[in-house]
Amino acid sequence: MTMMIQIGGLSVAQSLVDLVEREICPGTGISAAHFWRETALIVAQLGPINRELLQVRDRMQAQLDRWHQDRVGQVFEANDYRAFLVEIGYLQADVDDFQISTDEVDPEIAQLAGAQLVVPLMNARFALNAANARWGSLFDALYGSDAIPYDQAAGDLIGYNRARGSAVIAAAKAHLDCVAPLRQGNHAQVQGYRVDAGELDVLLVDGQHTRLVDPATFVGFTGQSASPQSILLRHHGLHVEIQIDRQGAIGAQDLAGVQDLWVEAALSTIMDCEDSVAAVDAEDKVALYRNWQGLMTGDLRVTFRKAGQAQTRRLATDRTYNAAPGGELTLAGRSLMFIRHVGHHILTDAVLDAQGNPIPEAILDGMITSLSAIHDLQRRGNSRTGSIYVVKPKLHGPAEVAFAVKLFGRIEQALGLAENTLKIGIMDEERRTSVNLKACIFEARQRLVFINTGFLDRSGDEIHTSRYAGVMVPKAQMKQAPWLAAYEQHNVAVGLACGLAGRAQIGKGMWAMPDEMAAMLRQKIVHPMAGASTAWVPSPTGAVLHSLHYHQVDVVARQQDAQVRQDVNLAQLLSLPLLADPSELTALQIQQELDGHAQAVLGYVVRWVEQGIGCSTVPDISNMGLMEDRATLRIASQHLANWLLQGVIDRALVLVTLEKMARIVDGQNRADPLYRPMGPNYHTSLAFQAASALILNGSTQPNGYTEPLLHAYRRQVKARSAAIV
Repeated sequence: MTMMIQIGGLSVAQSLVDLVEREICPGTGISAAHFWRETALIVAQLGPINRELLQVRDRMQAQLDRWHQDRVGQVFEANDYRAFLVEIGYLQADVDDFQISTDEVDPEIAQLAGAQLVVPLMNARFALNAANARWGSLFDALYGSDAIPYDQAAGDLIGYNRARGSAVIAAAKAHLDCVAPLRQGNHAQVQGYRVDAGELDVLLVDGQHTRLVDPATFVGFTGQSASPQSILLRHHGLHVEIQIDRQGAIGAQDLAGVQDLWVEAALSTIMDCEDSVAAVDAEDKVALYRNWQGLMTGDLRVTFRKAGQAQTRRLATDRTYNAAPGGELTLAGRSLMFIRHVGHHILTDAVLDAQGNPIPEAILDGMITSLSAIHDLQRRGNSRTGSIYVVKPKLHGPAEVAFAVKLFGRIEQALGLAENTLKIGIMDEERRTSVNLKACIFEARQRLVFINTGFLDRSGDEIHTSRYAGVMVPKAQMKQAPWLAAYEQHNVAVGLACGLAGRAQIGKGMWAMPDEMAAMLRQKIVHPMAGASTAWVPSPTGAVLHSLHYHQVDVVARQQDAQVRQDVNLAQLLSLPLLADPSELTALQIQQELDGHAQAVLGYVVRWVEQGIGCSTVPDISNMGLMEDRATLRIASQHLANWLLQGVIDRALVLVTLEKMARIVDGQNRADPLYRPMGPNYHTSLAFQAASALILNGSTQPNGYTEPLLHAYRRQVKARSAAIV
């Protein structure tokens, strides 16, 4: 049982008290007593507002439910629907045109376009990998993924495959032709690079010398001018380093001695306390906060064994070069880090208020992660401008954004931070935020650094919001629904109209297939083409490969294009993804949809509940590995909950299918020594019970969120394990 300590008017878990007092407060100038006293004041002042906003969500959902229920069997009237949304305050009047005024923003966010990682903060090794993914080997990313087709290099793939290596080098040099085209020839024809009077002099195989089409692309080097060890190029604001080593295993075989290309990859990373973690109690929160503290002080270390050898991972150092015009050039060696807090709907009993009630977890996240970030404000290891970047998920409309801004201001007062030190990233993943996006941005106009889209969570809310309107289309058709295209376009258009270009990121969602990099290279270029300055990738390898798109596409130019800036019709955004005639669904189609969703829910939930894994590569029904977090669970459970509510499927069919899919999931996890099978006694498996509840009770979950049920079942597993010990 967690020991609670009375401090500052709160009851706080002993482990949390110790963390704050012994590890975080020292060096900040803030005492633990002051910290907890201010936290108690914020809880007392803002806790009731938080509760009222959640009640507004529930009230609006009930009004929407009644509106749809009263019109069952009637033709949907878009104008009547829109008027109703205005009447209940769901759809608010638009604000006058404005431009955000956020300042002190690091260039990785304000000016540069590039890949973004999202990583569970619970895992220190993953967090360090992501932070260090600012730079990565293009050779390794191409060689180790299907970006280069395996059939292009026939032969043994055990050990180094020379044919495959040649294909990799050819692809990398073709990329150099995009980044730094030569006045004559191409980089495959180069036999030497040297620096001459501040410019890059290139010797071709025919003995001729040439220069870059744009000499300003060359910005630095290491080693000697006549025989540099590396050449640093910059294109669209991103850097590429040509590493030269004529004695290296690869460089010795290359005309120009090129050993590798190191590319600037993940410009920013979201360290996640939310959808990708399974944090259900004080113990879990302490682990999260301790990792964030280590990142903010720069002291985080992880020791592990790889290939039988002990290795220690720490934060990468900055990279220093001789600047092309003379002097020294230093570049950041790490990805710029955001912290993503939990949503306002989650409460935590790690801290109890004066009445003994769990407090809003987002308040605790805000106070502790900001306290830790004071260490970085002093050392400027993450933000060079002295900002703290916070991603706020699950916000419903302008009033909730305004509340987040109020909370940030109050945290700044409590911790003695300058006004607007805390910057906000708004996740455009809830329907009421999407349809009021301009007003949401207005509420955060002095702090805003980020908006983004996310198909899975946004679809989950779309389904839950209109659950009584009718039968939702299958998931594959959902991706083609008019509202989704309107949503993706609207996000960029509104962001640009509000002045985010040059001040804040406009982001797009995750590529969920970490093993499908060739497909990612073909498809994910649509994000920079759409004018988005960042998009989520599932791994450092994904970040390296996605960086190629930002050299191929000039995002700044795209953001200036009139077509990108053209807003969409609100009627499209408010259209409902309903089946015109549900009776046309065949029994086979229904079962296939049910199988796919049930397997996805079980495959994710069993790891979450039994092992506390909030994000991992989970095999789908066809055994393709998908990078999953709670967003996947939300859409899958809500989709089946809608079909259950609308009578497309029934409870008995759901349970039969869950048992069938549980056998498949158990088989897929057979090699995991920590895995606890759900079958054959399904009624005793807490993971199976959790998955069943998420579907069978999905329509009654507030906004279709999965956390209440997941947390309850995970805590039962932890309690059971503690009892056994």
